[in-house]
Amino acid sequence: MNVPHLERPICEPVELRPGARIRVERVRQGAEAGASEPFPHYHDVHELVLFGKVAGDFVAEGRRYALAGGSIAFVPSMRQHDYALAPGPRDWLLVQIDATAGETLAQAPGLERLAHAFCARPGRALQRRIAVLADWLTELGGADPLAATLVELLLRAAVRAPAIAGHKLTADADALDRLRPAIERLRRDPAHAPSAEAAAALCALAPAYFSRRFKQQIGMTWSDYVRTHRLHLASQRLLDSEQTVAAIAYALGFSTPSHFGELFHRRFGMTPKEYRDAGRVPPQSA
Repeated sequence: MNVPHLERPICEPVELRPGARIRVERVRQGAEAGASEPFPHYHDVHELVLFGKVAGDFVAEGRRYALAGGSIAFVPSMRQHDYALAPGPRDWLLVQIDATAGETLAQAPGLERLAHAFCARPGRALQRRIAVLADWLTELGGADPLAATLVELLLRAAVRAPAIAGHKLTADADALDRLRPAIERLRRDPAHAPSAEAAAALCALAPAYFSRRFKQQIGMTWSDYVRTHRLHLASQRLLDSEQTVAAIAYALGFSTPSHFGELFHRRFGMTPKEYRDAGRVPPQSA
């Protein structure tokens, strides 16, 4: 999306900061902004983009959508997508939602549309309501307890907006389709993640080809991806629950609490207890 200051790799399996459920960023670019370069990418988060001024195209799940002012783009987790924006002034609100939280929302009544990418353009009345919610969310930021409620309201508004018809591309560019069965199995039951061989079987691929393709597409091995995903879930549970460190470790499939602690410290630079304590420090009063 031509936002050069983003610090994460485009294929990083965990896009959000440790423990976070939501990331919110307001982007504004002036008249000097050039056309964005084609940049097909994917990530673990679900992505909602609320455009203000914009012209160009949104590509997802084998379809191309024409963007205009007020357009909404949504893409589920691990779906390859791209934005090709025309030169000139443009602005948008980027909302990224943790994969597990987003999948839970997609199962809620009325939100079934979130299972697939879509592009929409609300009418004036709905656009005004969306703008109010977007401004409120921007002011609060993704870490505020109210953010999750505002994001759900934005998603409910987005699925009500009239769809923009997409043009089917000659070939489906989503290179992750063959790998998705293994990723979805891991998400359903992280404590019993399939081995690389079992993951390959789920994808109907030979183990060597699966391993090579997974590393090429995701940027890490299957075992590294499993470990990273489990550690991300652990970071959330440390902040969101009262479970002991040992209970979290066993519930996510780590062999022992001590091994979990070593891996956690290696990734986050602190022990699970230090991480929990740091995340629960009450804000300083003004």
